[in-house]
Amino acid sequence: MAVDILLLVVSLVVVLAASIIFTNAVEMLGHRMNLHQGAVGSLLAAVGTAMPETIIPVIAIVAFWGTEQANKIALGAIAGAPFMLATLAFFVTGLGVLVSVRLRRRGPEIQVDTRILARDLTFFLATYSAAVLATFLPQALGSLGPGAVWVGRVTVAVGLLAAYGLYVKMTLAGEAEGVECDEQLYLGRIFRSGPLTAMSVIQFVIGLGVMIWGAHLFVKYAEAVSKAADISPLVLSLIIVPIATELPEKFNSVVWVSKGKDTLAMGNITGAMVFQSCIPVAIGIAGTPWDLMAEGGVTMVSAVLALLSGTIAVIWLRARKTLSPHALMIGGLLYLVFVAFVLWGRG
Repeated sequence: MAVDILLLVVSLVVVLAASIIFTNAVEMLGHRMNLHQGAVGSLLAAVGTAMPETIIPVIAIVAFWGTEQANKIALGAIAGAPFMLATLAFFVTGLGVLVSVRLRRRGPEIQVDTRILARDLTFFLATYSAAVLATFLPQALGSLGPGAVWVGRVTVAVGLLAAYGLYVKMTLAGEAEGVECDEQLYLGRIFRSGPLTAMSVIQFVIGLGVMIWGAHLFVKYAEAVSKAADISPLVLSLIIVPIATELPEKFNSVVWVSKGKDTLAMGNITGAMVFQSCIPVAIGIAGTPWDLMAEGGVTMVSAVLALLSGTIAVIWLRARKTLSPHALMIGGLLYLVFVAFVLWGRG
């Protein structure tokens, strides 16, 4: 078990190192492409780090079409992503701000472009609410026949894809501060070359690839430690594994808040929330029964808590025109509520 714990720590170090490489490449790419911070954080970084979680349900649905196992894997992966982003990713980022304040690296307030963040969260609340309501389509349209339910699901799925297209258009067309590159591209230093776009792309791919590899190692050794510590498989599947697959890739936000680049940091999370509530959810609604009430409604509870966390952040933004790390850390409390629900319901 000691070896597994050591390897677990090593995997986290790998992910953190990859995050630093990745954020450096993203900043340089955004600068080279003349993108503003909103587009870089909400699109480039967010979609890049969200891709691994998106591939899992796609493979499950396509490779094992129609099987109960595939549907459960897909549903868990799809619903788990926005839940972890809206709760633990918020919490870790808020904690990162407070640690940086203690180290006197930055001020206590999160200096974000409130327009960008409010837009992202509003899109998330609208699209994910539509996704949650889609679980009740069989009850609403069942009397018209299975064909009506299928048409209703396809309509919702297409609507979510169109919503994400609108989001991308609005993000690219929006105005925000440009990306400041106060560091040289790491590969540029090694090969003593200028800030070439091709070199930035190569470093982007390397950073993302190592990050995914490190996250998979984390999952592997977290599972080994959990079994050695006699943690039940249910707790492992519902709590520990989602933490391992989602949080490591959001170390990017911790890196950015430590540098005071808060719009990039938050956009990395909220942009991923929009992506996860549109693209994977559209695939799930069209390709699975999409029953969030199955198995005691655990998935529905996670969805409601994700929406609640997003709502709290939006209200805070609109009321105070700023964002506090303490508001983000409420996400940690909501995650504990979910853990309590799971343990209470299965105890």
